[in-house]
Amino acid sequence: MTKICGDASTFAASALRGFSLLHPDLVRYVRGGVLRATPGRRGKVAVVLGGGSGHYPAFAGYVGPGFGDAAVAGDIFASPSTQAIKSIARQADLDGGIILGYGNYAGDVLNFGIAADRLREEGYDVRVLATADDVASSDASTREKRRGIAGDLVIFRIVGAAAEAGLTLDEVEEVAQRVNRQTCTFGVAFDGCTLPGEKEKLFEVPKNRMALGLGVHGEPGIDEQDVPDPEHLAQILFDRLLAELPEGASRRVAVLLNGLGSTKQEELFVLWDRLVPMFEKAGLTLVAPLVGEYVTSLDMAGCSLTLTWLDEDLERYWRSPVESAALSHGQLSGDGITRLEVPEETEILYMRSGTAQGRRGGTCVAAVMDHLARTLAEAESDLGHIDAVVGDGDHGQGMARGSAAAAKVARAAADAGAGPATVLASAADAWADRAGGTSGALWGEGLRAFSLAFDDNSLPDAQQLSGGARNSMERIMELGRAKPGDKTLVDALVPFVETLEKALAAGHGLVEAWQMGAQASHEAAQATRDLLPRMGRAKMHGERSKGHPDAGALSLALCARIVGEDLGRGLASPGGEGDQTEAVRLVKAGR
Repeated sequence: MTKICGDASTFAASALRGFSLLHPDLVRYVRGGVLRATPGRRGKVAVVLGGGSGHYPAFAGYVGPGFGDAAVAGDIFASPSTQAIKSIARQADLDGGIILGYGNYAGDVLNFGIAADRLREEGYDVRVLATADDVASSDASTREKRRGIAGDLVIFRIVGAAAEAGLTLDEVEEVAQRVNRQTCTFGVAFDGCTLPGEKEKLFEVPKNRMALGLGVHGEPGIDEQDVPDPEHLAQILFDRLLAELPEGASRRVAVLLNGLGSTKQEELFVLWDRLVPMFEKAGLTLVAPLVGEYVTSLDMAGCSLTLTWLDEDLERYWRSPVESAALSHGQLSGDGITRLEVPEETEILYMRSGTAQGRRGGTCVAAVMDHLARTLAEAESDLGHIDAVVGDGDHGQGMARGSAAAAKVARAAADAGAGPATVLASAADAWADRAGGTSGALWGEGLRAFSLAFDDNSLPDAQQLSGGARNSMERIMELGRAKPGDKTLVDALVPFVETLEKALAAGHGLVEAWQMGAQASHEAAQATRDLLPRMGRAKMHGERSKGHPDAGALSLALCARIVGEDLGRGLASPGGEGDQTEAVRLVKAGR
């Protein structure tokens, strides 16, 4: 939904004026569009681009040296009028003829076509270019029926560069038709877009589903399926376009991975990381690839992949200098695939325990870490939702990542025969490294402090476990400077340690004492609902946090419970699904 809108009927015009105010060095605002701030040389072919608004940086962001000479902007998703096209084309004319470039949509075809006819009647030499790169909208046998989508960027850029290079109108038109034929795009949408002033989306994509082959105005796609992982999404996009490879075509390609409006750059980078090996395997050379938002659809979530099969001329124009709001660079050299030298992780040599008891202790610690990792993975979403109420919502992810890394390293150390102190210390470092953030550092240091109470040549006993728990508590409080009542994990940690110690001193066995501590920790974690936060990000939310437990306290109590269950089983195994589900149920109940 567009939050900054004003009068929806003037949204597009207002946005265009704002853009023009921001880029006076590149564009000059005129009624219905923009012109290059500094016109090209006389006799140059004028490249006039256009279509509906709502696709920024298409099309105003394409105006500048080496790209377009002007852009005509219609209302949101609506073709500009014939009159606007005619007016701006006349102003852009440099006595070298005019190319009118637009997407292959009914309204654009009609208005740009009429404008071309009227301009010819006035004596202008005008050629039209309707981009047709969307492979989902028609098969190769009826290519002329295809829509123009993100391929606009590549096609118009090459046409603009050809005009900038001084080609005649006939020559620029030939380049335009060639690059249009050799460009193809396929896209997917994860969610629809909302027109300015409207509350409902133009179309809906069911949760956790994606629409394949959707147009940039919400036109129907060709299929719908569950959202796949990045590897499979990359394969879907890549395979659909590779099937378009013309017979005898060059293996050198211009590539655009385009975001449709609300898919974040980081997501596109993840997808690009999966795509590059596919290009390598197919023997394709990437020439100056682009990843970013170049043809959008308001707030639509989704992405598209565009390939242009380059010949020597098209590659030269694609590499040439350009200066526009959407794209700006000097002459480009080199290819687009760079092999990253990723050094292999240094193999860690763990000292083998000198006793069978020590090695068994290391195996037991690894088993507990594995159980914690599986439990925290199951609780990830719930912990995240709890944290999102007054924090940044990343606590569940951090705990899941940290514990998974700790479990992996703990297993490697145990398999090497390491004792419990070494296994736990190694796991602690892995937890802190992978989880990151405040909780990652605190958990890493807390577990490392816990490991100092262990002996690598013996099974941990009640005294060592109690001592480790106190070491951990003191180290966490020292680092975080939190105390009970601050609404942090300390609120659950202190009752756990103190109850464990008192129960052991009263003669209770280790398992019973630990589980008594875990219960006290759980009750204290639930009681954080009534506290006001005094530490960390949550303290900025004040009263808003009242009625919601602290995610860090809940996860601490959850972990204490899991360890207690494993102690009850003699640390023999990581535990069963029933116990794990029951433990996580307590977290869900805290939401």
